[in-house]
Amino acid sequence: MKLSSPDFLHERMMPPALTCDGADISPELRIADVPKDAESLALIMDDPDAPVGTWDHWVVFNIPPATAVVQKGKEPAGIGGRNSWGRTGYGGPCPPSGMHRYYFRMYALSDMLPLKEGAAKKEVLKAMEGRILAQAELMGTYRRQ
Repeated sequence: MKLSSPDFLHERMMPPALTCDGADISPELRIADVPKDAESLALIMDDPDAPVGTWDHWVVFNIPPATAVVQKGKEPAGIGGRNSWGRTGYGGPCPPSGMHRYYFRMYALSDMLPLKEGAAKKEVLKAMEGRILAQAELMGTYRRQ
């Protein structure tokens, strides 16, 4: 499985438009080579460099497995999980200081997850156990000027 974005390259700087310094919109994500037997996808974006511990920016699950593109500035079809701000939906990079890494991980799952809207990342990861068929990762960086 592959995950890419036309908005930034893997391990490269994310543009300000995707962050709190700009429009704070989600990047376009392109998903390829999803296993044919996948029943759903899950997306998790987090920042392991946050001073308070890993900060969850975006959690979405039960995304249709035929999804090839998540449009820029749009939520994918699926169920929104709760991010570290306590809400659903994308929250872009806004590091207090220094360079931070932002990991976008897409998981192909053998089943739909039996969770409700607003489930925390920890609940989503627990529900995914034993259901992951494939996964892909895209990492962007950002430092505030």
